[in-house]
Amino acid sequence: MTKQHIAVLDVGKTNKKILIFDEKLKIIESAYEKIEEYEKDGVRFEAVEETTAWFKKQLAAFAKKYTIGAVSVTTHGATVVCIDAEGKPAVPVVAYSTEADEEFQKEFYGVFGSPEDLQKKTATARIGSLINAGKVLYFVKKRYPEGFKRIAQVLNYPQYFGYVLTGNMGAEPTYVGCHTYLFDFKKRTWSDVAAKLGILDKLPATIRKSWDVLGTISPSIARETGLPSSCIVTMGIHDSNASLLPFLVKGHRDFVLNSTGTWCVAMSPAARVAFKPRELGKLVFYNLDAFFNPVKTSIFMGGLEYETWLTVLRNINAGAERPAYDRAAYQKLMAENRFFILPSVTPGTGIFPNARPRAVEDGAEFTLEEIQSGKRVPAFFRDFAVAHAALVISLVIQTRAAFDMVGFAREGTIFTEGGFRKNEAYNRLLSALYPKASIFLTGLQEATAFGAAILARAALDKTDPKATTGLFEIEMTPVPAEKIDENAVYMGRFLGML
Repeated sequence: MTKQHIAVLDVGKTNKKILIFDEKLKIIESAYEKIEEYEKDGVRFEAVEETTAWFKKQLAAFAKKYTIGAVSVTTHGATVVCIDAEGKPAVPVVAYSTEADEEFQKEFYGVFGSPEDLQKKTATARIGSLINAGKVLYFVKKRYPEGFKRIAQVLNYPQYFGYVLTGNMGAEPTYVGCHTYLFDFKKRTWSDVAAKLGILDKLPATIRKSWDVLGTISPSIARETGLPSSCIVTMGIHDSNASLLPFLVKGHRDFVLNSTGTWCVAMSPAARVAFKPRELGKLVFYNLDAFFNPVKTSIFMGGLEYETWLTVLRNINAGAERPAYDRAAYQKLMAENRFFILPSVTPGTGIFPNARPRAVEDGAEFTLEEIQSGKRVPAFFRDFAVAHAALVISLVIQTRAAFDMVGFAREGTIFTEGGFRKNEAYNRLLSALYPKASIFLTGLQEATAFGAAILARAALDKTDPKATTGLFEIEMTPVPAEKIDENAVYMGRFLGML
């Protein structure tokens, strides 16, 4: 095993990180910076130059302390950088949070095919406004036509930072296959959407393994950072797939990874790409993992849902703290079948894209807007414990629907990571819905960066990521089994109102 350190560049939507791992994949130092997207003329952009400058500065600081033999990059999704013949961005890097109006949506699907047809061919669901690389590129083509003509190469976000470091270009499966509209899962090549966009000759011809070496750092980067000229840079990886990789390396089968945060992402390895009729038009799609295998995926904005309603409840109940889990209180709420909090706070997203965010009390409906303004507030919202319980139940039911969408057969293993690990009520209720499954809270520190570090370790050792299995263990805390008799009746009524 090569005793060289690994630097991971972790590009989150807001938080940018560099983490240093030793040869045994232990984190020994890290640096964080908050770099947000910016807006100009109604369009939101990624602050690529600022992020790149910060990365170079931090790499230079770490290079003075450690012998860094490899750099691995992981980034959030739905972002591409279009460079010109000189290697500079031909157009600004449009952020997927940009809002494109309904006229744009109709035009896009009129040109490229219906959402359902594209979902079948590209395993990509309609996600929000521009949370698809194909849509971003069409937006760029319409908004910046002259810049679009200057595009020499379209690089996915991890590979752009790899290009900055090495001068080399490439593509790997996890980003290509993550709701881009650009990859045909049956033909295993670039899609008709890429062809109609006119970018086939601007995409890498070969899709390489995520742990392949993109190249060594360029002489200019070596001078700027002090990194050794032999320092390699791997192809890179999409963030959700990076979090999944340790479980694949450990050989887990028949499981769903429940990654919770602003977006709650349910991922379950699959044998093949296949949608049921009821799944078309819903937020269910397939990723490609680092080994080019399909991963059925469904997402909803669970963290945002929770924080939005929690803010409402705290405004109504000043100073209220989250109550401890009380099984009897949840049993009572579901048995009475009177109080509900329904999705989705961001319309058009999640498992129930057509649902309206509202509360229901004894059959009377109260919209989120009415409650936020104080115009109409259900009486049960003034009992913080009861309303909080209804909110947690809502999130658990949405999680159950997400698991159903990814084909989890209700037996096997559920691994929950991220923010909801600390929500005891959420996890105990989830166990009540899955009495035949084993549920664990995982304790991987910096799971996304850790997955990226595995790639670098494999590249340094000239081996496969699965060869790293002996270097780490995934800390797992079992969730105690729970039994709540009334959940089926309550769930039925909940789902009937969506």
